[in-house]
Amino acid sequence: MSVGIEPDDCFYIQNYQLMIGKDKIDLTVDHPPDLAIEIDVTSKTQISAYQALKVPEIWRYESKNLEINLLQGEQYIKSLTSAIFPGFPVNEIIPRFMEMARTTGTSSALRSFRQWLREQIQNS
Repeated sequence: MSVGIEPDDCFYIQNYQLMIGKDKIDLTVDHPPDLAIEIDVTSKTQISAYQALKVPEIWRYESKNLEINLLQGEQYIKSLTSAIFPGFPVNEIIPRFMEMARTTGTSSALRSFRQWLREQIQNS
């Protein structure tokens, strides 16, 4: 394909079983990642590249804000919620723990995030 993307990370979540055992991904035949994430970058991948590959969800974190984009038909729409993690306050939680990582360190923020997540699971 003539389209290339370079997210900071991407994940197979809903389609992870289709990717088990694959050493290489060929987006001309394989599903695109379910989620692409870009964080505080000076040059972002153009959203049209994600559209061409039909990546269902993109998170862009920049300037302490998380922007969630969901693919609807051929276009992305901004959303306050994640389709992949419905009911999870992604727009509130990710910026909170990203800022914590900046101020107290990544390890501390990850421990706090895991603890917060455990509490959410226990209370649901």
